[in-house]
Amino acid sequence: MTSSSYGGFEHVEFRKQMNADTITKYWRAPQVIQLYLSGGLCGYDKEGSPIWYDVVGPLDPKGLLLSASKQDFLKAKVQDCEMFREECQTQSEKLGKNIETITMIYDCEGLGLKHLWKPAVEAYGEVLSMFEDNYPEGLKRLFVIKAPKLFPVAYNLIRHFLSEDTREKIVVLGNNWKEVLLKYIDADQLPVYYGGTLTDPDGDPKCKTKIKYGGEVPKSYYVRDSVKQQYDHSITVNRGSSQQLEFDILFPSCVLRWQFMSEGADIGFGVYLKTKIGERQKAGEMVEVVRNQRYNAHLVPEDGTLTCQDPGVYVLRFDNTYSILYSKKVNYSVEVLLPDKSSESQYKEVGNGPNE
Repeated sequence: MTSSSYGGFEHVEFRKQMNADTITKYWRAPQVIQLYLSGGLCGYDKEGSPIWYDVVGPLDPKGLLLSASKQDFLKAKVQDCEMFREECQTQSEKLGKNIETITMIYDCEGLGLKHLWKPAVEAYGEVLSMFEDNYPEGLKRLFVIKAPKLFPVAYNLIRHFLSEDTREKIVVLGNNWKEVLLKYIDADQLPVYYGGTLTDPDGDPKCKTKIKYGGEVPKSYYVRDSVKQQYDHSITVNRGSSQQLEFDILFPSCVLRWQFMSEGADIGFGVYLKTKIGERQKAGEMVEVVRNQRYNAHLVPEDGTLTCQDPGVYVLRFDNTYSILYSKKVNYSVEVLLPDKSSESQYKEVGNGPNE
């Protein structure tokens, strides 16, 4: 995993812009990233490669993006990659053999709809693209553990950022994940929390001195009210009326994701499931899935997600019936996120099915 392994002018320019050669010594991430961006190096696999843990569930993507710049996140990830490279060099000298790759463990327990927030997915995509462009040979294998049913949807959002070579290194483990990890990692190199015998000096089974577990970012760190977003469509909701957008969900576990902002004043919003197909229904005639309420979307953009447990026609309704004086312009984007079938099939290959 040497820095000279990946040639090309663009890579050289990237290293220069990021001060990659000195970033582990002379750059410190903002405090909020140091404290709340989860993950860490802990232990070595049976071949001597360093192990990196990413702990997804406790991560607060919105809080982090409201508290630090995207460039700071990229630099933090470059710093991590350079730390991997240095650790591989140390291991090579220690073991007397070339160690150039790392093992990664993605703990997906608690992966939820908050992690599908569009700006967060886009930022993560930039990190993955940076990794693919500049550290493509540094990954030996990546184990996904404790993946919930939402995982195939989340994976489908980021898989196009990954090369085919990287995708082939991803192994989604089922309920027997502890047994599988111990085939590749000695127990004394694996934290007790992950099925081994390794602890911190004070006996902490999570090894928190090496692995950060994130958490909700306190609002005292926030430096902005919202993240700038691009919208695909605009509509005008006349005074005393509403506008309905219909989406046909063909199979369960799809996710509806929306973002919107209004101009000038607040707007009502709710999500409904139609009971009669082929005709317009009033709100009271449909099943209310996300409670209709008024949002100050003219001050702070709104976003949300919904896992559609049942197939059917879902209606996103912008409500201005309470306003007898003013029409409202609403800018919005709506997407239907589909599960990735290839990642779903991996459960059958290496485990006992996805976690509930």
